[in-house]
Amino acid sequence: MKKQQPEGGWTTVIKPRNSLFAVNFKEIWDYRDLWFLFVKRNIITQYKQTILGPVWFVIQPVMTVIMYMVVFGGIAGIPTDGVPEALFYLAGVCMWQYFADCLGKTANTFVDNAGIFGKVYFPRLIIPLANVTSNLVRFGIQLALYVVVYIYFVLAHGDHVTCAPNLYALLFPALVLLLAGLALGFGIITSSMTTKYRDLQVLFSFIVSLWMYATPIVYPLSQVAGRSLYGMSLKTLMCLNPVTPIIETFKYGTLGAGEFVGWGWLGYSLGFAVVVLLVGVLIFNRVQKSFMDTV
Repeated sequence: MKKQQPEGGWTTVIKPRNSLFAVNFKEIWDYRDLWFLFVKRNIITQYKQTILGPVWFVIQPVMTVIMYMVVFGGIAGIPTDGVPEALFYLAGVCMWQYFADCLGKTANTFVDNAGIFGKVYFPRLIIPLANVTSNLVRFGIQLALYVVVYIYFVLAHGDHVTCAPNLYALLFPALVLLLAGLALGFGIITSSMTTKYRDLQVLFSFIVSLWMYATPIVYPLSQVAGRSLYGMSLKTLMCLNPVTPIIETFKYGTLGAGEFVGWGWLGYSLGFAVVVLLVGVLIFNRVQKSFMDTV
């Protein structure tokens, strides 16, 4: 596709990229209107023919939290560092759900949009970026629910609620960016590989389900402190999961419960996200040249 001036000169020339790491940010910015349209499409079509519509954004985390309270709080008796169970579980669910949603939608980029990719040119990375952006709407609604529940416990049970936010809560925007970066990186790697190996879609959904239990969502990280597995600190093993320092920092910053994992572990998550994004762009740029032959 080329844009032509009235005089006959070319203003835009589309050609193959020589570098697999090349990302034309100016081109992505030029297509920002298309980015916005994909974001709008994702939001509207998800619950377009449902009765409750966006209310599902609230119902899903509420039902999940209730189930966790019954199973993990009531039956298993797992403590929550003195934080009300509803608050503790909701904090983890909001953050994890954003990560999992971005990961799931981005992982199906090539397969779900093969028809569009085969008909018209635009920067392919716009669709994964639109998935991450559109999920911010859902995340914002669920975060508002978290704030409402937080205020309720403070006003109604202030004498018995010891949790309180601290300065680490100011890291929240950076934590969301880290989650988005990890989800985008892992997602585009998976989407690139599933163009040829569809079995990976089933394996990927299974891995994400197990991944949640390797992240301190339904239990505090303090519960594994002092324990070891095969001679290695279980807490260290848990923090090797790049999502763990992010969610644990969010809980510590907003609830004041547990302990701060440290800047070193947050730096590890940042470095992990950068590496995954670079690898993802490398594979994505390589696959997009020929994926229409295999998808």
